[in-house]
Amino acid sequence: MALPTRYAHPFLPITRADMQARGWEQCDIIIVTGDAYVDHPAFGPVLIARFLEGRGFKVGLIPQPDWHSAEPFKALGPPRMFFGVAAGNLDSMLNRLTAQKKNRSEDQYSPGGRTNCRPDRATIVYAQRCREAYPDVPIILGGIEASLRRIAHFDYWSEKVRRSILFDAKADLLVFGMGERPIMEVADRMRQGERIEDIRDVRGTAYLINDEQMRAHEADPARRAADRKTVVLPSYEAVIADKQAFAVMSRDFQMETNPGNARALAQRHGNRAIFMNPPALPLEDGVGDTAAGQRTVAMDELYDLPFNRVPHPLYKNEGIPAYETVKHSIVLMRGCFGGCTFCSITEHEGRVIQSRSAESVLREVRALRRMGDFRGTITDLGGPTANMYKLKCKSEDIEKRCRKLSCVHPGVCENLQTDHGPLISLMQDVREEEGVKHVFIASGVRYDLAERSPEYVKELAAHHVGGQLSVAPEHVSPRVLEKMKKPGIESFERFQQMFACASEEAGKEQYDIPYFISGHPGSTLEDMVDLALWLKKNGKRPRQVQDFIPTPMAMATAMYYTGVDPLKMEPVYTAQGLREKRLQKALLLYWNPEHWPMAREALRLAGRSDLIGRGPHALVPSETPAEAARRQRTESDGREQDDAPPQRPNTPKGPGRSGARARPR
Repeated sequence: MALPTRYAHPFLPITRADMQARGWEQCDIIIVTGDAYVDHPAFGPVLIARFLEGRGFKVGLIPQPDWHSAEPFKALGPPRMFFGVAAGNLDSMLNRLTAQKKNRSEDQYSPGGRTNCRPDRATIVYAQRCREAYPDVPIILGGIEASLRRIAHFDYWSEKVRRSILFDAKADLLVFGMGERPIMEVADRMRQGERIEDIRDVRGTAYLINDEQMRAHEADPARRAADRKTVVLPSYEAVIADKQAFAVMSRDFQMETNPGNARALAQRHGNRAIFMNPPALPLEDGVGDTAAGQRTVAMDELYDLPFNRVPHPLYKNEGIPAYETVKHSIVLMRGCFGGCTFCSITEHEGRVIQSRSAESVLREVRALRRMGDFRGTITDLGGPTANMYKLKCKSEDIEKRCRKLSCVHPGVCENLQTDHGPLISLMQDVREEEGVKHVFIASGVRYDLAERSPEYVKELAAHHVGGQLSVAPEHVSPRVLEKMKKPGIESFERFQQMFACASEEAGKEQYDIPYFISGHPGSTLEDMVDLALWLKKNGKRPRQVQDFIPTPMAMATAMYYTGVDPLKMEPVYTAQGLREKRLQKALLLYWNPEHWPMAREALRLAGRSDLIGRGPHALVPSETPAEAARRQRTESDGREQDDAPPQRPNTPKGPGRSGARARPR
């Protein structure tokens, strides 16, 4: 298919005709992805493909192939070196199913938002089809699905512990974490003639070993666990038989995630095992430097790659919902040192913040300006967290030796540099660029860090909030927040006051939009009642509520499955069953008539029937929603009603948060 000349760069080949147009007989590498092909750095498999292309490899792409046979996997012929297989930007099970295990109505990464464009457990299915298509071609797994399923893991959607994904996919190698460094080294060595089965020392990779090799690790003579070169995790057989062993596995795994001091890991599965090298080293900030005669990989390099920043023309007029969210946004950094137990960002992107240079960000702003549909509004200037740009430990040596799982819990570490100055300067530079009218911050703000920088809060309120600001206190119970590894609600309330004062000073009517989680390990119905009362007291009506989803490898998932906090090895209460999860969520949405019946049931079970009825103290009325509607129709206009909090109009919606309810004045 001939592409219109309006595209600045050739798209990656997706057909034989595309290869022929480039004069290629064969690709070196073919990336298979479960997402639609959007030529944008926010789409991980495409970023890796462009990165390898920039290193001189002939890279093809097979987006969302029909997995019912091997034929679509032959579209580009056999790659000379390997297939790279990824489920896409999300775990394929999380992409399809909600916390209540119902099918989602939309696939954000598919054309037109259509569902059923990828199989369940897409990484496994794609790898098997690649093997069927070309049995002798090596297969390397990557992406977040493979990364978070590399060891034995609890799978919420099947309610069982599954073995490492490498066994089911029957692949040759697995790249975990952010894959640029590992895949570059593997590809370079294969280009020089090494066989993939001989490449066994690359950081950030995992592979299968036999019984004899595993016995050598199990027989490590070191007396102390801290002296062993390889940490042997409890076996797959042990963790499916004993939940205590699963908790130990989760704890031991988490302790080896700092690339500065992490050791290799091994886990037996029957007469074989998976061996994991230490995590890859972070990318350099900015442009990188030269080491041993070779330029290192840096963040700037990735975002200077030749992206068209649009979906492939094959989708014609079908939009890709995820693209619409990110097309006018800019990522400043990757990684998160928050260590929230329910979040997988840290497990995948790492705890070390890797930032772009200001020059790189401004180059991307200028690229945005050249897009035909850009009207001067940058919808987000952030990343996994809005305000961790350039934050780091005060000492590289301390950072390399540290084994803490969070730099901000139970309090902000004294070694963490929390200066928001570089971020403030960058925000100012971006909005001063020619053609830029608005620069919004849609990424979540880490308020315990923001409250340390009044200048940042003032800058944020004055110039970067479109009426609503996203923050995530998640809960109010100290016990639950401790299990989440989140700061106390007092920190949020202090930030809330700072933001309100800064907004007033700027002459703007703006609101913070807090996000909360129901059903998290540690949270009882009594805790959710306390949260509902806090919401009512503070005039909050959250529209977007996260029902806790146990994603693979997260610490909170280990708590959910085992009933044990792996870090303290003590029991922790967990809502079990979909009904109890619905009861907790109903209390968060106590103000919504649709949830009144379940909220009443939850209040009775919590021994708080006193909160059912009429009056300012009540959370929900006694009537059914239908009865309440009939009564409201018969009451005279203007009469005061105290059955439920008064309805308030929405304030203007902020970018990327449509449908979020604003805080009442």
